[in-house]
Amino acid sequence: MESVQQPLTSPLVDLFLELCAMPSPSGRERAVADRVGAYLTDLGLEWDEDDAGTRLDGDTGNIYCRIVATNGGSGTPIFLCAHTDTVPPEKAMEPVVGEDNIVRNTAGTILGSDNKAAVVVMLEAARRIVEEDRPHAGIELLFTPQEEVSLRGADAFDHTRFVARTGYVYDQGAPLGEIVLGSPHGRLLDFRFHGRSAHAGMFPEDGRSAIAAASRAIADFRLGRIDEETSANVGTIAGGTARNVVPEWCSFIAEVRSHDERKAVDLVREMLETAAFAASLGECEVESEVRPSFPGYRFRENAPPVVLAATALRAAGFEPTYALSGGGADANVFNARGLSCVNLANGMMEIHTPDEHIAVRDLEAMVEVTLALVDAARVA
Repeated sequence: MESVQQPLTSPLVDLFLELCAMPSPSGRERAVADRVGAYLTDLGLEWDEDDAGTRLDGDTGNIYCRIVATNGGSGTPIFLCAHTDTVPPEKAMEPVVGEDNIVRNTAGTILGSDNKAAVVVMLEAARRIVEEDRPHAGIELLFTPQEEVSLRGADAFDHTRFVARTGYVYDQGAPLGEIVLGSPHGRLLDFRFHGRSAHAGMFPEDGRSAIAAASRAIADFRLGRIDEETSANVGTIAGGTARNVVPEWCSFIAEVRSHDERKAVDLVREMLETAAFAASLGECEVESEVRPSFPGYRFRENAPPVVLAATALRAAGFEPTYALSGGGADANVFNARGLSCVNLANGMMEIHTPDEHIAVRDLEAMVEVTLALVDAARVA
């Protein structure tokens, strides 16, 4: 009879399942933050939570913990960062470890490995560092809220509290070993078209359809993959009041991302002009607003924080690869503020979808990568 491999479990996996079972959409991360705080307290570590929750209309602030260096100040102190929120789950949170030792949500919605996989890895690494009395050059832990909504938690954190000038986030959905060298500049665009209502059956000629004007604008936008550095998207659209009324309003939201900030600015300008032209053709008016989403950054492969990450990955048995990301992460905020923060892939797959999953071996391997990073920084 063929044997069946039993799912692997451990305190690390148990904690991951516990956190994934807690819904924590942006602004409602309290349960996860409380568990993180309790874990740090059990390790005998001091930590605090700032007032970002109040300032951001949420229930959770940034949790900060500093583990003082053991080696008298030599080496490179580092900070590690993970976010406690997820995109909104659409169903229940029922994470399980399958017989293939891969964690999934059986309820048919997100798992939450983005970014709870990084949260548990940081906590487990901290536990081993403390309990094994491992030497290090100084480690700071930061757990941020509201990352999934334009990195608001990290943006609200007082980065001057960091002693370290070098940091790492584990927030890239890719196989272990991938180092993100760059992230795009992001812009958010909001449009609202104003037309004129009229009865759609009796006096349609008196109406001015805001939906038609907005649709014309969207049809004329360049969307999707514009080039290897640039993308654009229209995310949601809403408008009108009733089936038999010519719609007097229509709103939609869009975004632009590019690794070349000039391209982002040019594409935004093009979209604004396209919307204005579409509105004029439909005898409508349009209001538009543009605001930053997140700042981009770019590292070279020989940059010291990248070399440090590559050294740690090799020590943990992974050959480094290098990539550019199409998304933003808390690293964007810290790099914009003069710190050096590198994003490392942590093995989470199909994030933000019902097929999201992560292998137990990748959770455990990222703990080893973290410990190797601490060791490499101690002698850097």
